Amino acid sequence: MAIELIARLRQMKLHGMASAWPELVAKACQGAKELDPEHWLAELLAAEGAEREVKSRQL
Repeated sequence: MAIELIARLRQMKLHGMASAWPELVAKACQGAKELDPEHWLAELLAAEGAEREVKSRQL
């Protein structure tokens, strides 16, 4: 399932989120308490924002 999610994120041009997904899943598997849905979304949005900022500076 994770492969399909990552592929879908990349298809939607959400490369930062796709890159951050495996790390978030690993944290959840380790039992990290701070990974409620809001935290997941915040982490994904931060990763996407950072990725887009890097890409915009490369242009």
